[in-house]
Amino acid sequence: MREWLRAQFRSVYERVLRREISGAPSHVAVIQDGNRRYARERGDDTATGHRVGAETTERVLDWCAELGVDELTLYAFSTENFNRPPDEREHLFDLIEEKLYQFADADRVHEERVRVRAIGDTDRLPERVQQAIDYAEAQTAGYDALTLNVAVAYGGRAELLQAAREIGSAVDRGDLDPADVTAETVEARLYDGAVRDVDLIVRTGGDERTSNFLPWHANGNEAAAFFCTPYWPEFSKIDFLRAIRTYEAREVSWRRTRAKRALALVRALGGEVKEARRVLDRFRDYLPDAVEDEPTEQQPAD
Repeated sequence: MREWLRAQFRSVYERVLRREISGAPSHVAVIQDGNRRYARERGDDTATGHRVGAETTERVLDWCAELGVDELTLYAFSTENFNRPPDEREHLFDLIEEKLYQFADADRVHEERVRVRAIGDTDRLPERVQQAIDYAEAQTAGYDALTLNVAVAYGGRAELLQAAREIGSAVDRGDLDPADVTAETVEARLYDGAVRDVDLIVRTGGDERTSNFLPWHANGNEAAAFFCTPYWPEFSKIDFLRAIRTYEAREVSWRRTRAKRALALVRALGGEVKEARRVLDRFRDYLPDAVEDEPTEQQPAD
């Protein structure tokens, strides 16, 4: 009876959360933490935790397709993971290889037009994993409804260092003027990875840190962050919807803050700053009603 009541409550709560959400972030990045702790607390081996976690990954992909997320990036294997015991590392390679082939051949991946891509220093991976990556990317290359990035052999600091070295070499050769270095110059030298900036980072397992994950695309975009205590194998749709709600609340707060700054600038400078007025008009809905009497560009200040 207790389990039935718990299931009913979760079902109702899920519907409530769904009604509270008006949209979805374009790009969600997930740090799948807690697989080993999940297994250890149940007396299982590490391999079991990773395998159960892989099932959660499949469900999250379905939730993203359902909610209209454009891009999902999963932190599957970091550069630090190369330091794990050989047997655990080999099991992770086995699992990544297996799941890449499964994703590439899954009916729902083709029905939902999911493009699978790998992000990271993939040359460091075993040849069999590289072959699985090539297969998955080739099988889904023509799709554009949802992009699934699998971050393998990935490290954000290493990615930025690689880009900096390539830019430095180009400057030394005379192929690039330092004055011409822009954000686009850096992005062109990052891993062939994320298509969009990250809007929301989700981390399971209780830790509140982003662990060297997508620093350019996430931190540079001031992505919202959602940290939750369930281990990755326990991560539920309710947890995912709560993460989306966190993103939406942050977006509203950000828009309100930007609108207030623009309003303060317009007031301070007597309406002479066109850019501030443009921002103010764009975000006027996020300001208190009292500012509706503020002059606009079409109604100059006296």
